[in-house]
Amino acid sequence: MSPAPGTPAIEATGLHKSFGVAPVLRGLDLRVEWGRVLVVFGANGSGKTTLLRLLAAQYRPDRGRVVVGGIDRSRDPSSIRRMIGVVAHQPMLYQDLTCRENLTFFGRMRGLNDLPRRVDEALRRVGLEARRHRRARALSHGMQKRLALGVATLHDPPVLLLDEPASGLDQEALAGLRGMFSSASGGRRAVVMVTHNLERGLEWADEVAVLSGGVIAYKAEREGLDEGRFEEAYRGGLR
Repeated sequence: MSPAPGTPAIEATGLHKSFGVAPVLRGLDLRVEWGRVLVVFGANGSGKTTLLRLLAAQYRPDRGRVVVGGIDRSRDPSSIRRMIGVVAHQPMLYQDLTCRENLTFFGRMRGLNDLPRRVDEALRRVGLEARRHRRARALSHGMQKRLALGVATLHDPPVLLLDEPASGLDQEALAGLRGMFSSASGGRRAVVMVTHNLERGLEWADEVAVLSGGVIAYKAEREGLDEGRFEEAYRGGLR
């Protein structure tokens, strides 16, 4: 599915989300343009993963609006899910299936055409060709993360949502992950990544944001980052 022309990649307005009596997001606003990599920082429990799941139409907000590629989540969540690729902090794989079988299963779930070619390309892209017949449960955490990246990009989604995608990856895999961001610079993809790794997040970002107190407490271009305001917002979330 192609995004609607002239629309931002992601636009979230007034997002509220609570679990029981515990509020997590409290009127969060966020806009991400095409061709941008936004890295979101925040303390444990700040709501980073909840935000990604709302953007991915996996959660329903209590209040507020999520629009991805011009599609309103409240009207057509299925179309949003087809536009995005998601990598969770813990890889969501079928442990008794091989790498190739996992990719084939998820490709069939998405109804993808030319699936054998796509699967072979995904295995090459994430460096798992030699392990194509190995079951997921026999892979290290880093290799499982590679496979999860292959699943997330199998349908060449225009939006990538990544939760701590670099954890467990070696240098070769990190270089491959960074390469997946290169299509954003051409304007055809948007990436939202949440992480605790300040050094890597700042290196990869076009824009940075800090999630604190249930809202985006600070957001700026990486090149125009005000280190004092960034640190103040980040440390505010640690209290």
